[in-house]
Amino acid sequence: MANHSKLEEHLRTYFNHSQFRDGQKDIIQSILNGRHTLATLPTGSGKSITYQLPALITEGITVVVSPLISLMVDQVKILKSKGIKKVAAINSLVDEKAKQKILNNINEYKLIYCSPEMLQQERVIARLKQVNVSYLVIDEAHCISQWGHEFRTDYMKLHTIFKQLKEPTVLALSATATPQVQDDIIKHLQIKMDKILYPIDRPNITLSVKKVEDQKHKEESLKELLHNNHVPTMVYFSSRQVSEEVARKLQQQFPNRKVAYYHGGMDQDERLLIQQQFMYDQLDVICCTSAFGMGVDKANIRLIIHYHMPSNLESYIQEVGRAGRDDEHSVATMLYQPGDETIPFQLISQELPNDDELEWFISERLNGNEVEGLSETKERFLKFQLELNSNIRDHHDLNSALKKVRDERLQVKRESILKMLSWLHYSRCRREALYQSFQDGVKNATTYCCDYCDFNLDNWTFPNQMVDHKITFYWEKRLDAIFNRR
Repeated sequence: MANHSKLEEHLRTYFNHSQFRDGQKDIIQSILNGRHTLATLPTGSGKSITYQLPALITEGITVVVSPLISLMVDQVKILKSKGIKKVAAINSLVDEKAKQKILNNINEYKLIYCSPEMLQQERVIARLKQVNVSYLVIDEAHCISQWGHEFRTDYMKLHTIFKQLKEPTVLALSATATPQVQDDIIKHLQIKMDKILYPIDRPNITLSVKKVEDQKHKEESLKELLHNNHVPTMVYFSSRQVSEEVARKLQQQFPNRKVAYYHGGMDQDERLLIQQQFMYDQLDVICCTSAFGMGVDKANIRLIIHYHMPSNLESYIQEVGRAGRDDEHSVATMLYQPGDETIPFQLISQELPNDDELEWFISERLNGNEVEGLSETKERFLKFQLELNSNIRDHHDLNSALKKVRDERLQVKRESILKMLSWLHYSRCRREALYQSFQDGVKNATTYCCDYCDFNLDNWTFPNQMVDHKITFYWEKRLDAIFNRR
C-alpha cells in the first residue's frame, strides 16, 4: 500500500520539485485511493507526474497507453536521466529482441509505456496478465471518443484490456476533452470514474490572428514577425513540402538564424537530431507539421506561428500549448488568407477511404484476401469497422454500413473545420471563444489576452531576445557530418 502522506517529499526525491502544480496532487491522491479517474489539465502542465509518482511509490507495474511514440521515447529518456531506471517502452520502433527482453524481465519495471497497437498483441497481454498491474494510464484519452479529434480505433478496445489486466485503477488524461468527449470516454471504458477537471487555458499565452490578402503577403508577414522577434519559434504547416520550401527561404533571409524543417516524411535519424537541437537551443526556428511537438517539452518557446490553419480547435490548443511552459509570456499567432480552409478539407478527405477503396477492400476481405496499398489510417478504420460489423455477410449491406460510418466521421471532421474557421472570424475575446466548448470562462491573462481585447501584434516585439550568431553549418550538413554521409 502506497504511503501518500509524504507526497511532497516523494516529489522532491524523484523529480526535484518543491511543490505540485495545480491539479497534480488531487489527481495523484485520487488514484492512490483506488478511484478510477478522468482528469483534464492544460498542455504543458505536468500531466506525466500524475501517474509517474504513484507508479514509483506503489507496488506493482503501471502500464501507460500512449499513441505518441516520440512522447514515449522522451519520457523514458527523461526518467532515466533522473536516475529512474525501471522504465521501458514497447512500440513499433523497438526491435523484436529488445521487446522480448522487456517482456521476459517485466517484473523488473515500474513503468511500461505501450502503444495501443502493441496491447492488441497476444504475447504482450499474456505477459502483463502474469504480473500485478496497479494502474492503467490512458494518455490522450480523447482518442477513445468518436467525437474526439484524434479518434483511434485501438483505443476503443481498452475496456477489454482493462478486464484482462484484472481491473487495475484507471487514470484517463486529456488536455482537450469537451464534456461530450468526457462522457464518451467513460461510456466506452464502461467504468464509474471520478472527474477532476482543471481549466485548460494558458493565461501566459497571448492569442492573435493576422489576416493577409494572399500568399505573398503571408510570406512577408512571416518574415516581418521573425525579423522583429528573435526568440525560440515554431511555425506550423499543414504541408510537408511547404514547410521545407519556407524553411529554405528563411535560411536565406536570416543567415544568422538557425532554421530547420521537420515533418513525418523525414528519416528517424534526421527527426531525432532536429528535435534534440531545438530542445538544447541549437536551433532558433522550426518549420514543422503537427508531427513535431507532441513529445517536445521545451520550456522557453516564445512564439508559435500557424502558417496554415489546423483542422480543429483541439489541435490548435495543443499546438499553441507548446509555448511558454516556463510560465513566461508567449505569443501564438495565425496567418490566415482567404481559402486556407481548403487544405484541411482536402486532408480529411484523404484520411478515410473513398467509395472505390471501400468496394475493393470489402470484396478482397470477403474473398479471404489480405489487402495492401491503403494508408495506415484507412486500413485501421476499415479493419475495425469489419470487426464491429462481423455479423454482416452480405456484400451490399456491409458496404452500406461502412459508408454510413465513413460519412458520419467525415461530417464530424467537416464541422470541426467550420468551428475553427468561425473562431478565426469571431469579433470577441479570442481566449473565451477558443475555450468555451471545454470550460466555463477563462483565467485572467498574465500579460496580454488577445488581439481583440488588448494586443496589437504589428506594434509589439518581445523585450528579451536572443543574440544573432554566425552560422557555420546548416542542419543538413550537421547530419552529413554526424552520420558520415556524402
